[in-house]
Amino acid sequence: MTMTLPLARPQARPRPAATAPAPAPAPLAVPVPVPVPAAAARPNRAARLLVGLGLALLPWLVVLATTLPATTTVSHWSLAWVGLDCLEAVGLISTGVLLRRGDPRRCLTAMATSVLLVCDAWFDVTTSAPGAEVASALAMALLVELPLALFCARLAVRALPRG
Repeated sequence: MTMTLPLARPQARPRPAATAPAPAPAPLAVPVPVPVPAAAARPNRAARLLVGLGLALLPWLVVLATTLPATTTVSHWSLAWVGLDCLEAVGLISTGVLLRRGDPRRCLTAMATSVLLVCDAWFDVTTSAPGAEVASALAMALLVELPLALFCARLAVRALPRG
């Protein structure tokens, strides 16, 4: 005789109760030295190189101050000034375009333009003939070039990435 038993569904096993994860082991009291990769050491070398080069320029300034002639004739005078003013125009235009686009790279062009404007003011004043020419150069420096340089420097600092 054969007997047929109804198949019962297997019952789900009860899941074990969730337990809190074990706490992490306490950190070691002794710090472990971490090796510095070669790439991280490069900024230190670059910093030392830049400071060394800057210090090397100091004696050179004395040499220049004592050996340069008081006056000289320059054959490409107009080219030098037109070139400087051209660089200033490119800097102002590119900074304005990048500012309009909201591009953070404007900090680079703004600072470069600021430096160019300060150099322009310096050389305008120091190379001007006494009298009306130096007065005009001072007026341009104080009323246009240096305020614009400060404005560009402020733009540059404000555009620096925050980190």
